[in-house]
Amino acid sequence: MKKKSLALVLALALMVVGAVGGTLAWLTAKSDVVTNTFTTSNIKVELKETQGETVEGGREFKMIPGYAISKDPKARVLPGSEECFLFVKLDKAANFDNFLTYEMANDWTKLEGVTDTVYYREVLTADMDKAYSVLKNDQVTVKGDVTKEQMNDMDAGKIAKPTLTITAYAFQLYKSAGVKFSAKEAWDNITTK
Repeated sequence: MKKKSLALVLALALMVVGAVGGTLAWLTAKSDVVTNTFTTSNIKVELKETQGETVEGGREFKMIPGYAISKDPKARVLPGSEECFLFVKLDKAANFDNFLTYEMANDWTKLEGVTDTVYYREVLTADMDKAYSVLKNDQVTVKGDVTKEQMNDMDAGKIAKPTLTITAYAFQLYKSAGVKFSAKEAWDNITTK
């Protein structure tokens, strides 16, 4: 009888444990899936000019001694670009300074320590797509002492016509989060690539 009673108690205990264990629910959770896709970044720059007569390879301007010539090159960093240094490089023909003068537009800084004539500015996200004039008052000035004889010599091919070539470049502003390149480092990275 003791064995039957013990067996009955054990059977009842197993039924209770089974009933309780079967009704227990375990708490679980799963987060939403986050997929990270890494895309490329870029900088796009343009240089446009509307003044002057369009000729093969550029624009042509007529010189009149003492007159200012409208010349409006504008550099722009296009939307969607990264924050960057915007550079303009001005290449003058050897005889340019004999005939013409110009001044840089405001807010361009001359890059020191380079042999080229290079100016720069920083372009932040809020300034993307803004057109920056390269030349003050969008003009160059013909020197007043240029003579008719010099111009005749140019027409005859005895003296080369003065040229001014402008090129715009851009380079990323930051080398790592919150750490900027110097303008010189940025320019050196452009010219060595």
